[in-house]
Amino acid sequence: MEVSAIEVPEDAETVLMFYVNGKKVVESKPEPEWTLLWYLRKKLYLTGTKYGCGEGGCGACTVMVSQYLRAEDRIKHIAVNACLTPVCAMHGLAVTTVEGISTTQDRLHPVQERLAKAHGSQCGFCTPGIVMSMYVLLRNKERINYFDMDKALQGNLCRCTGYRPIIEAFKTFGEAWKRNYVDEKGNNSCAMGEDCCQNKNISENNKNAVPNKSIFVPNDSSQEPIFPPDLKLNKYYSESYLTFKGKNIVWIRPRKLEDLLLLKYKYPNGKIIVGNTEIGVEMKFKKMKFPILLSPTMIPEMNICSVTHEGITIGAAVSLNDIHCFINTQLGHDNTKERIFDAIVDMLNWFAGNQVRNVASLVGNIVTASPISDLNPILMACSAVLNVYSFDRGHKKLIIDKDFFVGYRNTLLNDNDIIVSVEIPFTSNHHFFKAYKQSRRRDDDISIVTAAFSVKFVNEVVSEAMLCFGGMGPATVCATNSCYSLKGCCWDKNMLNLMMDSLTSELKLDTSVPGGMAAYRKSLCLSLFYKFYLHVLSNLTSVDGYNPINDYDQLSSKNILISEPKSSQYFDIKNNVINISDSVGKPIPHVSAMKHVAGEAIYCDDIPHTEGELYLTLILSTESHARIKSIDASRALSVSGVEMFLSSADLDDECNKMGPLIKDEQVFYKDIVFSRSCVIGAVIAKSETTARKAKDLVSVTYDRIQPVIVTLEDAIMHKSFFPGSPTRLKKGDLQDVFSNSLHIIESHVRTGSQEHFYLETISAYAVRREDELEIICNSQAPAEIARIVSEVLRIPNHKVVCKVKRIGGGFGGKESRVMTLAVPVAIAAYKLNKPVRAVLDRDEDMQISGNRHPFLIKYKVAFSDDGKIVGAAFDMYCNGGHSMDLSSALILRSVTHIDNCYFIPNIEVNAYICKTNIPSNTAFRGFGAPQVMFAAESMIRDVAVYLNKTYEEIAMLNMYGESDMTHYNQSLNYCTLSRCWNECIQTSTYWKRKIETNEFNRTNRWKKKGIALVPTKYGISFQSDVLMQAGALLLVYNDGSVLLTIGGVEMGQGLFTKMIQVASRELELDINKIHISEMSTDKVPNSSPTAGSISSDLYGMAVIDACSILKVRLEPYKSKTPNGKWEDWVMAAYLDRVNLTATGYYAASKIDFDFNTNSGNLYEYFTYGAACSEVIIDCLTGDHQVLRSDIVMDLGESINPAIDIGQIEGAFMQGYGFFTMEEMLFSPTGEVLSKGPGTYKIPGFSDIPKEFNVSLLKGAPNPRAVYSSKAVGEPPLFLAASVFFAIKDAIASARTDAGVSPEFVLDAPATCSRIRMACEDRFTEQVKPTIKGSGEQWNVVA
Repeated sequence: MEVSAIEVPEDAETVLMFYVNGKKVVESKPEPEWTLLWYLRKKLYLTGTKYGCGEGGCGACTVMVSQYLRAEDRIKHIAVNACLTPVCAMHGLAVTTVEGISTTQDRLHPVQERLAKAHGSQCGFCTPGIVMSMYVLLRNKERINYFDMDKALQGNLCRCTGYRPIIEAFKTFGEAWKRNYVDEKGNNSCAMGEDCCQNKNISENNKNAVPNKSIFVPNDSSQEPIFPPDLKLNKYYSESYLTFKGKNIVWIRPRKLEDLLLLKYKYPNGKIIVGNTEIGVEMKFKKMKFPILLSPTMIPEMNICSVTHEGITIGAAVSLNDIHCFINTQLGHDNTKERIFDAIVDMLNWFAGNQVRNVASLVGNIVTASPISDLNPILMACSAVLNVYSFDRGHKKLIIDKDFFVGYRNTLLNDNDIIVSVEIPFTSNHHFFKAYKQSRRRDDDISIVTAAFSVKFVNEVVSEAMLCFGGMGPATVCATNSCYSLKGCCWDKNMLNLMMDSLTSELKLDTSVPGGMAAYRKSLCLSLFYKFYLHVLSNLTSVDGYNPINDYDQLSSKNILISEPKSSQYFDIKNNVINISDSVGKPIPHVSAMKHVAGEAIYCDDIPHTEGELYLTLILSTESHARIKSIDASRALSVSGVEMFLSSADLDDECNKMGPLIKDEQVFYKDIVFSRSCVIGAVIAKSETTARKAKDLVSVTYDRIQPVIVTLEDAIMHKSFFPGSPTRLKKGDLQDVFSNSLHIIESHVRTGSQEHFYLETISAYAVRREDELEIICNSQAPAEIARIVSEVLRIPNHKVVCKVKRIGGGFGGKESRVMTLAVPVAIAAYKLNKPVRAVLDRDEDMQISGNRHPFLIKYKVAFSDDGKIVGAAFDMYCNGGHSMDLSSALILRSVTHIDNCYFIPNIEVNAYICKTNIPSNTAFRGFGAPQVMFAAESMIRDVAVYLNKTYEEIAMLNMYGESDMTHYNQSLNYCTLSRCWNECIQTSTYWKRKIETNEFNRTNRWKKKGIALVPTKYGISFQSDVLMQAGALLLVYNDGSVLLTIGGVEMGQGLFTKMIQVASRELELDINKIHISEMSTDKVPNSSPTAGSISSDLYGMAVIDACSILKVRLEPYKSKTPNGKWEDWVMAAYLDRVNLTATGYYAASKIDFDFNTNSGNLYEYFTYGAACSEVIIDCLTGDHQVLRSDIVMDLGESINPAIDIGQIEGAFMQGYGFFTMEEMLFSPTGEVLSKGPGTYKIPGFSDIPKEFNVSLLKGAPNPRAVYSSKAVGEPPLFLAASVFFAIKDAIASARTDAGVSPEFVLDAPATCSRIRMACEDRFTEQVKPTIKGSGEQWNVVA
């Protein structure tokens, strides 16, 4: 239907009016397709609100929406995802963005200030969203506790910090923190009294060491911005009939139910929209069209919550959080009648994020009919009743029963039916009800399987039963046969056995089922029913004289409890400062932290739009391996506003080549595509909307090529390896060792892909000025971008400038892959002579950018009776993807880190880079080391199990010591490995806790604990001489201010902050007088990528060199007036015509390692550490929680201990994701299936260890780096393997209890699926034979 044909009442309001940060916004022609995020950023230029995912899964776009509830005479504040919120829904509401709270020019809001001072911001991209979530909580509730905060932040993600400092910052608003740390007068009153850390050796110069109440602005709710009086006084906003007509969509908000029924009758395909949490995603990512959107938010009958004698009636437009609040406030007096509502409340705690729950509705879940819905199984199990209205058929009641969901996302509802409300019944005394959910991540995650169970008893036997499941078919299902079999049964073991058999028979899945994990999902159904069995049994006083079960089993019916995290950070604050302004060694906050929290930090896509600016979108291959037959862009070029289509036809073959190490990639693929990340062309248009619309009109035809190689196993079978494979390293005589050793074992380990998931997606902006080109992008290697562009366009490098102000997270993912977008943008800008901008959507970014390399490592190890390793052979295979990228450099690090921390006198390594038809895998924090160190740790544990010895014995027996030689013949000087190991054991009270863990496992069948130690040794070097150099430019202005520029990029790691600290010491100048603006290739040319954890080492020395040159020039003036000020000396030098500009340069010692002879030094030095982690697992579901992690790291003498500890915690949590949770899935044909936060899960706030302790080793200076410091970015990541091995330890205990061998191979990541299926028991064994292999497997792991 044409939008113009839709009738509009004469009195309808067609002008959108709302407030943003206290200012009235009037939009005369609102477009219903606009999201609030788009409007804020593109129309109002409020760029503090960020785009992170576009599907409401990361929280970067969080804003506050306020509404005056006239009937209640109160103002309601909620946090929402601006990326999903339609701007048309804002009529009559007030929006507050991060800019509306406060600015750096004014006094920051306490939320902003505390987060910045507590080091809770690194890259800063997620920070505004986190600030807003906490701000809304404080606007709604003055007295908060940790659990309020946990709930408020469930919809926010951070990839940098590891969450701990954010939690600690916001804890200062809580009642518990105030009781412990602040007295009635507002002074510090730590519970430690005189032993408070703030009273110990902290001088006035070190006042930044520990944030305390005295440096915080008090939180005063009376100082908050007032709600716009206009919205309170004028009923017009809430009572208007709204009609907003756009080009393709019309938005209608009727006033009465009758109006809505008539509209739905006239336009049966009209979509009713409440929270837009589903429709918004469908429109953006599935390209679905909904020409008519009907908003019922002002219809009274659909906004009610009421209690009746039979239960509760909930209106269709009531949000999930409002339902939660209503249940908590109106009920809670009678546990026996409220069991269904207890189940709903429990489920809502894990339903999506807080921002989604604030707007999503219960009825929205019903109508969406998702097969993995969290709530629909509950509604089916309780036989909820729907009040359904239609214009022609009037009112009817529908029961949500086994027949309600008729297929995939389909129900019994007619097209013009409208659900007005839902009736949910009370339970009776002998009615038991419980719901369960299992997902990959505890918070804000879609379910794998959801179950809701309802049983009623009469005379101690089951009279009625409903067993309902989500995730077990194309719709929510009821196990009707099992329900029937359950009737008349006593609640005992015989019934349990009957149900296990019945459910196994009735629930059917095969290996091709969408979502995969067939055996796990079916096992979950049995496990969850067993939990319910125990739950009911514990609540029955007696059933046929059967006594309730003992505690050994009873613990199984309860989920792992949430607890408030606690933490400690131990480090030295040096007092031997050179002068009062010396900041080296002090934990000063990130220099941009205040800008981060205020939303003022500028990222690539925050650059203001200019007149005539164009937007570029990429055309990606839809095949993984195919020959391009034809490309037809005619339909795209016919779209109004499209300026150009770029393809290989616009470049000659030589200019179309690119690549970071070898040119095996193409800017635009011409003949054959090798993965779905290959760029075929680009559309350039006057707006993003036009460009994306036209992009879908480009037609590309292919001839498929076989085979399509996706997995490591595929590549090995087809012998698909890159040239140069294998890379070999050999030491000693391994053949003799294997011939004469008493003990030899063989095994293997496998790791999967990991997505970088930086919050800021790849972005680029380019503008031509005369014959020069300026590129602004978020690359970690801007000099490389400039070089590639100059080669592609055949213009000199000195006419191409690349700038990077800051990056919203990189982790290696923006080292080489940014060229995929930045180069086409640069070409378009140069050819069209207009500014061109491009930003990848999250799904595009995850399809293009590549991941951490998956590894398969096969090992064979020989050892003595006592466990001393005498030799080992390793065959390692890494999945490089379709092009080489950086894999050849990565494999060298892998080969040299296969030992981790253990001396292996005889060794042979064969390393293969597999060529596959998936996106090219690339650098990722750790650069190939964590995967192979994981193999070394597994090997040590295998030896221990074989000899029936402890891991600790074998590890300490083989651990490197001072001056030991590695397998590549580098001597380990200043080796602090044993110190880190021993201190970690001591501070974690490891031995005591290991005894306690064993005792816990002895007395618990279905919950198991595990505890594990892991050491790490990480070599610091680029492994290439040419990259081991750095430059710096120092500009001193005649007012005494200093502008410093280095060749490195700030991406959250604190590089700029540390370099300012270095300059402050060298120049004896306060840090506030020194500024770094950006990295620019016209200031520092030929820079190496900001990678390898070595940037502080290289640029620190370059800064020292520049400062030294300048100090020599200023020395005469300083000598003349030794008591003068810096500004006086600078002015005197200026007046004397002294050059106040200095360039610094540093080249590290030449790498003398010879791979052919396996001799010489490859690494500058090594960073050492150790970690101990304790976990608890649920053997029935595979769920787990990290109870405690203790880390000891040798970082030499830290330049900034707060930043370094933040790097440790962030790396640990990223490693935790790699080893336990994050899993990139691909289709068997090479399509990336994990394309956003909905399908790919990184750790959230609640995933951090419940006790998280980090200690920096004292008294371990490093003579090989600036001020005796050490590199920190990558080394700590592998320590998260301690969580993996603790999980494996817990699984081994469960297997022993089940009578299964404790020896098993567990692939990483240890997902809930792998944990559960490794805990073999009667349930898993009953299920496995019933999973049939019909059809192609739905997903594979690369």
